[in-house]
Amino acid sequence: MGIEIKCFATLAKFLPENAADYPVEPGETVASLIRKLGIPEKEVTLIFVNALRSAPDSEVKDGDRVGLFPPVGGG
Repeated sequence: MGIEIKCFATLAKFLPENAADYPVEPGETVASLIRKLGIPEKEVTLIFVNALRSAPDSEVKDGDRVGLFPPVGGG
């Protein structure tokens, strides 16, 4: 079992094919996941793990759901 990854808006292009069951190593963090996906760190401004706002140093483990959001603009 792995994690479920959701990349929103401009980050959608980084979503892997196995996003519904992405394998993670013990001790994996959101920051290391972002690097593995090839997403520039400054492009991720909002992180959710299991529907709770999280930090890049948050650990992820099997069964978690991770949502990554870019900066949001509007007008």
